[in-house]
Amino acid sequence: MANSMPPQKYAMLEQQSSLHPPPYRRNVPRYHSGHHKSGGGCLKCICCCYCFLIILIFLLAGITFYFYTVFQPKVPSYQVEHLDVKAFDMQMDFSLNTEFLVTVKADNPNQHIGFIYGKDSSAIVMYSDSQLCSGRLPAFQQGPKNITLMKVVMKGKSEFGSGLQQALIENRENGKIPLLIKVVVPVRVVVGSVQMRQFKVLVNCSLVIDNLAPKKKVRILSTKYAISVLF
Repeated sequence: MANSMPPQKYAMLEQQSSLHPPPYRRNVPRYHSGHHKSGGGCLKCICCCYCFLIILIFLLAGITFYFYTVFQPKVPSYQVEHLDVKAFDMQMDFSLNTEFLVTVKADNPNQHIGFIYGKDSSAIVMYSDSQLCSGRLPAFQQGPKNITLMKVVMKGKSEFGSGLQQALIENRENGKIPLLIKVVVPVRVVVGSVQMRQFKVLVNCSLVIDNLAPKKKVRILSTKYAISVLF
């Protein structure tokens, strides 16, 4: 008899790895923010602006230094040389007719700078905050190292009260009459052949004279000037 073979034992091997699919993982999309890029662009823009301003400041400083070193600009001076009384008539209605001829000296001390005095000027003579007469300065161009005498005719009729007339009479008797001459004139600076921007010069001249008699020599006892520029 044939020997019967014992039944072979088979062992079930369990796979260690799970046959189930891995759990589903949601892929979250990544968004790259442009915040850092825009911030970097703004920073570059600010740096460029600051660099431009610094260069502009140095450029203007260099031009100003060159201008003041080479041309050495000086402010022109103005002086009332003479004041002639052509008419000074008090009326019965407390009005006053006045006519003055004022001679103004303009002195330009600059060697390379000239001035153009415009036609839209004004000049008035005041006594105790009341206007006596007014006129205009002649328009002209003044070259370098030049002295020009301007004759200004000033006329006016003013309404004076009895108190103001009495004060004026007392000043005339004392021989000390305070007046204020206010001048406003447009001026343009000329450097070589280049005309610069126009501005206004304001001149206030406080002076004391000895009399206001028509056709009599007037002596200027004292003067005080104040000059300002309006751009």
